[in-house]
Amino acid sequence: MARRLRPGSADFLDAAPLRLVLTAVLAAPPEAVYRELAEVPEGWPAWFREVSSVAYADGPPCREGGRRRVGLVGGARFTETVTAAEPGRRFAYRVEETNVPGVLEMAEEWRLSPSPYGGTRLQWTTALDARRPAAALWGAARPLLGRAFRRAARRLDERLAAAAPR
Repeated sequence: MARRLRPGSADFLDAAPLRLVLTAVLAAPPEAVYRELAEVPEGWPAWFREVSSVAYADGPPCREGGRRRVGLVGGARFTETVTAAEPGRRFAYRVEETNVPGVLEMAEEWRLSPSPYGGTRLQWTTALDARRPAAALWGAARPLLGRAFRRAARRLDERLAAAAPR
């Protein structure tokens, strides 16, 4: 059963009690990476295998205030509101509802910037406030999330390379 979470505060991404910040460098330019993150929701399961579905409630294109529904392999479900849609720079959302027990507040942000080596420096921040059992599980899951992110970033880069004009 989905439960409504606390309304998000403006500084939650930076001030959350539990935060995970991961980075990767991709060969593709920031605009192409942003397009896959924000404007091609149906593509997420192809590169982020832990994600089973992503769909905008009001259809793409992505915009601030837009809502999306996300499903994870294993049955977790989220209804999110987009809080930042800055092409080539930033994509962020706040979780409004979830069926994950113990979650009180949650937000995620994807920051993109040109890498000094070429391509894109991609930074994923997940911010969470949760009751004790869920918070303890979050701590244990951090290494798994790190591996999942690194695999997803590699697959996303491969997907973008295959789609790039030659």
